[in-house]
Amino acid sequence: MGGSQRGWQIGRPVGILDNFEKGLERAVNGAFAKTFRSGLQPVELTSALRREIDTKAAVVTRDRILAPNDFTLHLAPGDYKRMKAMGPALTDELTDFVQQHARKQHFQFAGGVSITMQPDDSLSTGILNVESQNVKGDVSWVPVLDIGGKRYPLTHSRTVIGRGHEADITVDDSGTSRKHIEVVWDGSHAQVRDLGSTNGSQLNGQPVKKAVLEPDSVITIGRTRIVFRVLPQTSVRSSRSPRREPDATRANNVDGFWAR
Repeated sequence: MGGSQRGWQIGRPVGILDNFEKGLERAVNGAFAKTFRSGLQPVELTSALRREIDTKAAVVTRDRILAPNDFTLHLAPGDYKRMKAMGPALTDELTDFVQQHARKQHFQFAGGVSITMQPDDSLSTGILNVESQNVKGDVSWVPVLDIGGKRYPLTHSRTVIGRGHEADITVDDSGTSRKHIEVVWDGSHAQVRDLGSTNGSQLNGQPVKKAVLEPDSVITIGRTRIVFRVLPQTSVRSSRSPRREPDATRANNVDGFWAR
């Protein structure tokens, strides 16, 4: 999905030249993908998202430029499988990129940013289609733990992590105790507490017995790395029918984090 960025004007209607350029870009990219079968790279996803935001951004008032905040990335099955294997970290990075680009351009969103990837059998390897829309919604904050490529929402006030079956989250790590640490969430704040483990615990590289968890804090127990995040969930109110996405990789993010 290479190619230089062309200039554009906010609120300009798409004309014949725009359609021609888009058609030419699709044709060139399609021929390239079919010839080399190289597959998409994450950087091509960010480029496609940037183009989509810049193209769809529209002036609402003198001081407000609204950009789409709900994106669907349609990928060829092979590309989708490779991207999905990267886990939630990929959509986190893509969402961060969208937020940073919007800030630089002074764009605003109607709600939280949502990025979904879906396989599309009609696409050849290396081809990417992006759909976007403006979605209004109420944001609620959800704490999660990212462990070994899997995401675990904190659904209880106390969550025990260790290698024993009695732990709420079990890790396959002989360097951890059966009940190694406990993560406490009170609805707005989180903390980690070592449960008297044999090998101890670390928070952001430092030994820890008990401490407050900030967003993106890294807990280490044995060889296991645990990242604490706080992500928003948006109650979608859209003019378009909600899409069903049973196997899609999805992440929601907006600037900032929960109220203290």
